[in-house]
Amino acid sequence: DMRRSVDAEVVASTFDEHITNHIKVSELLLEKAKRHVELGRDVVILLDSITRLARAYNISMPSAGQTLSGGVNPFALHKPKRFLGAARKIEHGGSLTVIATALIDTGSKMDEVIFEEFKGTGNMELHLDRKLFNKRIFPCIDVKMSGTRKEELLMDAEDLKKIIILRRAFEDKSSQEVVEMLVKGISNTKDNREFLGLINPNYKSSTSKGND
Repeated sequence: DMRRSVDAEVVASTFDEHITNHIKVSELLLEKAKRHVELGRDVVILLDSITRLARAYNISMPSAGQTLSGGVNPFALHKPKRFLGAARKIEHGGSLTVIATALIDTGSKMDEVIFEEFKGTGNMELHLDRKLFNKRIFPCIDVKMSGTRKEELLMDAEDLKKIIILRRAFEDKSSQEVVEMLVKGISNTKDNREFLGLINPNYKSSTSKGND
């Protein structure tokens, strides 16, 4: 169904397949993506999930005599890290972008360790909020925990200043309040520039006020 629904190549290894198949499929996909990049194409890989891929490598690895907390073999994380680290822009070539999901709050110590190993390694993090999902509030994103690194390369100084002001205004608000405010503001404006134009550049949050 997904293959019929999206204009992209869908490569899958279902949960009932052997772990060796999960690993083989992921490695073949990555090598194919690299060849496309070398031909000057821009490739995006959507991986669901880096956690399950790391689990597969962890099971397939022989005992190293040492394990991290949660029973994670430290060598098992090497190839998943290489998968994520393959993302780059090639000079005089194409580019590879990897967007991977990671599982958290599963009750598994292993998943927690895997998440911590990859946390902070990407250029962007988008955190979902289970409480918002349970309330059917969409998009169920924890805006305060989400963000993009090196934002100054993606927007001009004036827009960046307003983004920072907006984040400071969210400091004392719940995830639900933040999402509802953003949805309302975006729905009532035609684009990001008009939305940011609503922000007072002289705004100061209560936590930033003080004596000079």
